[in-house]
Amino acid sequence: MRRLTQYAHGGGCACKIPPGELAEVVAGLRDAGGAPDGLVVGVGDDAAVVRVDTSGPQPLAVIATADFFTPVVDDPYTFGRIAATNALSDVYAMGGRPLVAVNLLGWPRDVLPLELAREVLRGGLDAARAAGCHVGGGHSIDDPEPKYGMAVTGVGDPDRLLRKDAAEPGTPITLTKPIGLGVLNNRHKRTGERFAEAEELMTTLNAEASAAALAAGARCATDVTGFGLLGHLHEVASASGVTAVLDAAAVPVLQAARASLAEGFVPGGSRRNLDWVRPHLDAGSVGEDELVLLADAQTSGGLLVAGELPGYPVVGEFVAREGSTTVRVRG
Repeated sequence: MRRLTQYAHGGGCACKIPPGELAEVVAGLRDAGGAPDGLVVGVGDDAAVVRVDTSGPQPLAVIATADFFTPVVDDPYTFGRIAATNALSDVYAMGGRPLVAVNLLGWPRDVLPLELAREVLRGGLDAARAAGCHVGGGHSIDDPEPKYGMAVTGVGDPDRLLRKDAAEPGTPITLTKPIGLGVLNNRHKRTGERFAEAEELMTTLNAEASAAALAAGARCATDVTGFGLLGHLHEVASASGVTAVLDAAAVPVLQAARASLAEGFVPGGSRRNLDWVRPHLDAGSVGEDELVLLADAQTSGGLLVAGELPGYPVVGEFVAREGSTTVRVRG
């Protein structure tokens, strides 16, 4: 069996450009003349949003995003499902509904059989079908590493978006999936051991969580992916001008992840996430291993919502900004 993860330098969302470096790259790359007419959300959120209809009884916005990465698991079909589920998640994180997607495929055609690429695309198609989202072709290139994802277009109500910059003091913080996926994916890459619970979580759409957030009247959310829980909390708190107080004991963690962390299976991206957040972090008495887990680079993680959602754990609250601290962790 060909192990896809052995043909890539990293895996899943852990292969993202580190957030600190990315911030420097995109600094100043906004429209110098201000946002174009109708652009509701641009750089800095999970997806771009454009208001396209203001005259009818139901306001309409188009939500556009793209996401792709190197293999996070060895099975090509499962890799396709995970990558597509992750790409679709950005639309759900904005409170929208995916409408149509196109494939983004990079493939080392002289190294890996194209039959494996077909299985990747089949997995992506099945994930999109589960979301009720059309798949209309896409684009492929000959690439030294296998990569796959989707560009997704969705629709939503421009007046009921879930945004990163809308958290308010006194609001609970809800997390809709356990963390630890990065640690287990790192172990899978290094040993070949499969974790069915991790694969199930990564192929679970955030559709229900998004609907629950909208039903609860939430206005702020993001999905937890490559920057880890601490990193995405920092993004939300920084954009909203608040501080996130995280109750570490309340954060759900995949059981096998703690044992794997103790054995040294940690993605480099998780440590980079922690280094990025640390200047804005009040860790209190929480130990380094726990902080690394809280910063673990997730792939197709859950939603982080400002608000309380029935059936999902509350892991902290947003409070008024405390100096330069954007995230405070309670042990």
